[in-house]
Amino acid sequence: MEKNEKLAGLAFLLLLGGLGLAALFIVLFAELAEEVMEKELGQFDSSIIDSFGAIAGGTMDNVMFIITEMGSAWFLTVLSILILIVLGVKMKDKWGMLFFAIAVGGGSLLTLLLKNVYGRQRPSINAEIDAVGYSFPSGHSMGSLIFYGFVIYLVVRTHQRRWIQWLTVTLLGMLILLIGSSRIYLGAHFPSDVLAGYAAGLIWLILSLIALEWIQWHSRSPVPPVQALRKLLGPLYRTVRTKIPFFR
Repeated sequence: MEKNEKLAGLAFLLLLGGLGLAALFIVLFAELAEEVMEKELGQFDSSIIDSFGAIAGGTMDNVMFIITEMGSAWFLTVLSILILIVLGVKMKDKWGMLFFAIAVGGGSLLTLLLKNVYGRQRPSINAEIDAVGYSFPSGHSMGSLIFYGFVIYLVVRTHQRRWIQWLTVTLLGMLILLIGSSRIYLGAHFPSDVLAGYAAGLIWLILSLIALEWIQWHSRSPVPPVQALRKLLGPLYRTVRTKIPFFR
């Protein structure tokens, strides 16, 4: 029982750490949004856009078009349906299904909300690459990070072979970065839009995963979270109290 309490306490601390990480990205997103609204990132955006222009060409255009489609709404919707089928039919994971739907679907709604709140115009309008509407934050960047990030979580969480986990993290991590880069290359977004999309996506993904872990913890752990944390931090609190006069 004592071992279970210690493990539960450590898990609770990890959840708190996740909340702290989400708070950090909220601050980052707020700073980016403020600078975008005050038009202080013009030089930053222009320099990166110019560097992408230096590698532009017919072959690269085709490659970037394929990559950007892997973060498009229709593509992620098809893959999301497949993931839901796997979670429901093969894994019998009802909580995984629910929070995957919340993460992906809620992330899409959050993207639309943020775009309308900030109302930033795009560098260029091109319906062929899904570059219509407002620009900030990048929907492709935010959506791909949430979707592929959740897939990474599922692969790691289901204890696949170590090489499969590392390969998944590496390939999908690179794909997320490439999708964001493709949006800049194709003129659909400013670099600051992409950074904001990643920040907002991380916030929503972290909160979704924390909620999922919390629910799963309650459903399978015999140790209440608060009790586990009290057991874990109790010795530390007593040590601090005896050695630091302020806490006496």
